[in-house]
This record gives sequence, structure tokens and C-alpha cells, in this order.
Amino acid sequence: MNRLKAGYVLTRNPMNHSQVSRISLSPDTVDCIVFWTKDPANMLDRLKLLDEMGYPYYFQFTLTPYGTDMERNLRDKSRITETFLRLSETIGREKVLWRYDPIVLNHRISIDCHRERFEFLCSELSGYTNICTISFVDMYAKLTKAIGENLIREITETERNRLAELFSQTGRRYGIEIRACCEKTDLTGYGIRPAGCIDRETVEKICGYPIHGKRDTNQRPGCGCIQSVDIGAYNTCKNGCIYCYANYSHNAVDKNCSLHDPSSDILIGTVRPEEKIVVRRAESLREHQTRLF
Repeated sequence: MNRLKAGYVLTRNPMNHSQVSRISLSPDTVDCIVFWTKDPANMLDRLKLLDEMGYPYYFQFTLTPYGTDMERNLRDKSRITETFLRLSETIGREKVLWRYDPIVLNHRISIDCHRERFEFLCSELSGYTNICTISFVDMYAKLTKAIGENLIREITETERNRLAELFSQTGRRYGIEIRACCEKTDLTGYGIRPAGCIDRETVEKICGYPIHGKRDTNQRPGCGCIQSVDIGAYNTCKNGCIYCYANYSHNAVDKNCSLHDPSSDILIGTVRPEEKIVVRRAESLREHQTRLF
């Protein structure tokens, strides 16, 4: 919120730490803000101010059925579900997109477990969201420990198809469209189309005008997102999810979080005097002034 008030933010290139960019956050430049979160409780009392500042936005809200063995530092899921409902009631269900990902199977979590838990969550969230995005866990090299402890395993194509069928059928019963994020398996036969987390159609509905956003070629194969600017950083999330690709170690997270200053113009630490700050070109993607919705 401090950076929105200031009108800009500094970010580091995750692949080149010394490369710092200045990103404009002017409402005239920002067509839409997309928040990724597992628990936006600390944002709820700031939404009115965000509206007053003139920023269109929506939430990608991840809500899974896992316990603290998988997602170690999250609040009780019933409380997070209450936050989901409150957020939807506050800003509208079209601005709260549910994510049920990653889908994990192990010796305790079976297909039947997902069937039961997904239906329960659908019953809770029906009427509070229109879309649920699913994805199957990716076996990143850094997940060796979780794999060795049998908390994560590869999901077969047969299992993917069975789960997709179950999710699709359940979603239809509760009026929730199921989409799939970056999946190699073609799930369109189950009525599940590829997802774009930063989806042109969704952004246009939220901001109220057509945009000429191009596909983001820097993302993984199968990603349907349009181009955007990510102002987050690796090794900054304290949720402690064992399947996470964005944290390297607990020590790295603790160190980075200790360097966070809410008044700084960069998320972690400071920019040294000898480091060069490059102003990144930023402009609205709107095609014209005609409102669509």
C-alpha cells in the first residue's frame, strides 16, 4: 500500500540480483492488479482504500484441503474459508478466482480423499466464485526431501484423467467452471479448458475496457497468461508449504523477511548506491476509451 501511494516500486531480477528496475504504479499505467494469496485476511481492511485510489484488481485465492503436514504455517482452513466468503461478499465473486492447486497424491491423500474434500469446498464456495483453477503437483528438483518422505509423488496420466473427470462433474453441480493451469495432459474432453491466471478476458471484465495484451512467452509451456510485471520475490513466503517452488530454504526465508522494511521502495533490503536502477517502460494496454461493461 505504501508503494501504491508513492506511485512506483523497485524490483530485482531474480536471475540477476544486481539488476534493479523501477516500475510505475500509477493508476494511469496499471490496468489491473492480480493478487496471489492463500490468506488475504490482512488485506480486507485495505480494499476500500485500494478502490478509492482507482486500481482495478482481483484475487487468485488458493484454498486446498491440506493440513499442517503439507502447509505448515497457515491458519485453520475453516477460518480461511470464512475469509474467502467475506472477500467475495466485499468485492464480488467475479473478482475472487479459486485455485485448488497443486493436487497432491500420497499414501494418505487418495483420489477418493480429493473427491470428498473438493466437493465439500465446492459446497462452501458455491455462489462465491465462478472459476476454480486446478493443477497437478510438479516434481521440482528442490522437493527431494518431500519426495523422500513420501509426501509427494508423480501423478500418472490415468490418475490425472480420473481426477479431472471428478472435478469437472463436481464443479458443474455447484456452478463452478474448472480450468487447468499449465497441464501437459489435454483435459478439454472433460470440459476443462486451459487457464490463464492473468487472463485477458478476466482483466478486460475487471478494468472495463479492451486491452491488447500479448501472451507472456517467458512463462512455462502451456501457460495462458498475458504479459505482466511480477513485483514479488523468491524466498519471502512464510507459509512453509512443502511443495513450494519459490522458497529454497527456511533460513533463506527468515533472512529475507528480517530485511523487509515496509517504508522501503524495494520488497527486501535496500539498493546500494553503486547499483544502477533502470526505469522499466510501462504503459496501459487499453485499446481505446470505450467501456465494455
